[in-house]
Amino acid sequence: MHIILVSNRLAKARTITITPIILVSAAVAFALLILCLSSVFSYFAVRHAAEIRLPFVEELVRAVSAEDAARSKEFVRENLKAMAVRLGEMQAQLTRMDSLGDRIAKLTGIKPQELAVPQRPVLDGRGGPLIRAAAPSTGELQQALADLSNQLESRSDTLALLESRLFDERVRQNMLPSSLPIEVQWNASGFGWRVDPFTGENALHEGVDFPAEVGTSIRAAAAGVVLRAERHPEYGNLIEIDHGNDITTRYAHTSKMLVTPGTIVKRGQIIAEVGTSGRSTGPHLHFEVRYKGIAQNPNRFLLQATNNTPHLARSSP
Repeated sequence: MHIILVSNRLAKARTITITPIILVSAAVAFALLILCLSSVFSYFAVRHAAEIRLPFVEELVRAVSAEDAARSKEFVRENLKAMAVRLGEMQAQLTRMDSLGDRIAKLTGIKPQELAVPQRPVLDGRGGPLIRAAAPSTGELQQALADLSNQLESRSDTLALLESRLFDERVRQNMLPSSLPIEVQWNASGFGWRVDPFTGENALHEGVDFPAEVGTSIRAAAAGVVLRAERHPEYGNLIEIDHGNDITTRYAHTSKMLVTPGTIVKRGQIIAEVGTSGRSTGPHLHFEVRYKGIAQNPNRFLLQATNNTPHLARSSP
């Protein structure tokens, strides 16, 4: 590239030739100059920054910092209040949980000393004037949350124990022959010694009778496993069910048996139909409850079924 210089002071025009090497050298020199100036400026700025004071800038910085600090403090305060309110609600729920656990414990018959955690004092009521306290600190909230976590863990163990007891009780109740095999009146005084209808002699009657029409459905008085479903010379068509804990029930004189040995039956499941097979004077169900093979009075078990169905009053001879 050629540059021609023309001036009144020059006798003739001059020509300057700029080569690429000159351009690169100039660029490098300019960059070095800028770098040196920046370094010198930074050095003096850092060294004399403490000596240079700008009151307006300092005041502006302090105002901004104070506003940010106030905003942050207010934010933290509001969050602490919200956490404290939530903590109070959780503690109230925990109190209600304690009351519920106590009521369930009474229903299951669990004694206080049997619970997995120490008993809490019974709170009959709470009240008094409202005197607001100062907002709790972060440390106080953390400690309160830790205490609440421990209490919730212990209450969880207690409720798990109650649930287990309720389940066991439910299973036990389901395995007790406490539901009516037929929803009709029965001879409540038929269990024990009576005059035999065939011989006229005094004889032991080991169950109760449910008079009903032939074909009436007979239901299992409790859940269990069928031990036998067979023909018996005196019971006629007989079904015997094992309910566990050495308790069995017998259903005699049926016209049709709808289960076989080994069948698992549920409470209330239809297992047979009323008949008059075997040693019987007419269509009825002969129902027995046995404990370790010894006949028990079925009325002790059927009383609960009578209370649930008050229209089925027990009859007497």
